[in-house]
Amino acid sequence: MNQLDALKKFTTVVADTGDFKQLAQFKPQDATTNPSLILKAVQKPEYQPLLADTLGKHKGQSLDVLMDHLLVRFGCEILQTIPGRVSTEVDARLSFDTAASVARGERLIALYKAEGIGAERVLIKVAATPEGIAAAALLEQRGIHTNLTLLFSFCQAVACADAKVQLISPFVGRIYDWYKKSAGTSWDEAANAGVNDPGVKSVREIYNYYKHFGIKTEVMGASFRNCGQITALAGCDLLTISPELLAQLAANSAPLALALDAKAAVALDLAAVSFDTSGLRLALNQDAMASEKLAEGIRAFVADTLKLEQIMLAAA
Repeated sequence: MNQLDALKKFTTVVADTGDFKQLAQFKPQDATTNPSLILKAVQKPEYQPLLADTLGKHKGQSLDVLMDHLLVRFGCEILQTIPGRVSTEVDARLSFDTAASVARGERLIALYKAEGIGAERVLIKVAATPEGIAAAALLEQRGIHTNLTLLFSFCQAVACADAKVQLISPFVGRIYDWYKKSAGTSWDEAANAGVNDPGVKSVREIYNYYKHFGIKTEVMGASFRNCGQITALAGCDLLTISPELLAQLAANSAPLALALDAKAAVALDLAAVSFDTSGLRLALNQDAMASEKLAEGIRAFVADTLKLEQIMLAAA
């Protein structure tokens, strides 16, 4: 048995890509997208007809509406290949606007419904800012399930649990990147691998807290840099993995053991915590890694959204 098949016995495997033509070979349950992944996909020749067809069908509409149609088109194509859910992201420029994020999430779901896709098969991705978490809480109350992305800290995870969001995506690789860069020449790769990887440790803390207190929000590790980070989180509710790393797992027949155990988490001695909005802002501010990576992630998604808009304008 290869490691990908072994991992599927412990964890729901999710493909992290906009390139739906790659999906079938890995047989993931769910799939996630983001502006960077969609940008990467539309620049491939095989997706040019899809872009042109989408723009042609909705000619004359505003750029933000065209963008949502494109995202939903990719989502619908992905859902033809997978049995589960697809995550579609709200414009990152709305990360600090609760009302606008709610409105955009509702519009995305309406567009999916117009294509015959039920809301139960879609997760609306929102950045885990205080405003984004508030938007997710409102969307969940309206029957729209959410995936809180760009999550780097325990305080964000606790706030998401209090908001009763469906799923969170803690970014393993980007946490690892920050600590590695911060350490500079003193970084010891071997000493910070596997269970000692700072990104892995962050997800383990969140997972154990959720399971200990019976929190229903799903934990989906994301943003992996290597297979060691993935195998160190075997047993997590879900893991969203790039096609490149899925292929590496499929090519590796080394044994894979359960790394996270919900039953063991229940027995831990943990204290419950909670954050109001001001408390969440302070906790994020006090965490240099989390606040820096959250801001950096939003900037990157905004930049890629702008690039995608330019491609759409040129193709229209």
